[in-house]
Amino acid sequence: MSTMMDTDKLEAFEKELPPVVTPLASYVTAVQTGNLIYTSGVLPIEEGKVIYTGAVGSFVVPVSVGQEAARLACMNLLSVLKDKLGTLKRVEQIVKLTGYVNSVSYFTEHPAVINGASDLLLEVFGDRGRHARAAIGVASLPRDASVELEVIVQVSP
Repeated sequence: MSTMMDTDKLEAFEKELPPVVTPLASYVTAVQTGNLIYTSGVLPIEEGKVIYTGAVGSFVVPVSVGQEAARLACMNLLSVLKDKLGTLKRVEQIVKLTGYVNSVSYFTEHPAVINGASDLLLEVFGDRGRHARAAIGVASLPRDASVELEVIVQVSP
C-alpha cells in the first residue's frame, strides 16, 4: 500500500476510534512542537480498563495476544492524534514508534508483538505509516498492561 486510506475509508475508520483515555497521572496526552507531535505512552485500554495484562511470553500471554494488545494501544494512539489534530488526514508521516512490552525475562520476540501496532499504522497511512521503531522488553508496565506505545508524528499545518 503506498497511500493513506481513501478519504471515505479514513472518515469511517475515525468514527470507530475509541474515546481518548484520560491521563493516569500528571501529564498531557500529546505535545506539539513545530510540525511534530509527541504522544505520551498509551496502554491497551477499553472503556476505562486495561484489557490486556500480564507478561508476554508467559503461558497466559502468548505473542498473538501481545499483538492484539499492541493493536488496541495503537487505536488509542490514533484517538489521541485525532483529538489533537481534528482529523488523521493531517498526518504526513509516522516518524517513530516506541513499543514497550511487559515480558518474561527470557522473552525475545518484542518486535513481533509491536508489529500489531506497526501493521495498523501501515494499514491506515500506507507509506506515510512506515516508521523508525524500537521494541523494548520491560519488567512491568503501569496497571500491569502487556504493552505501552508512544509515537512521534509529522503533521501538516
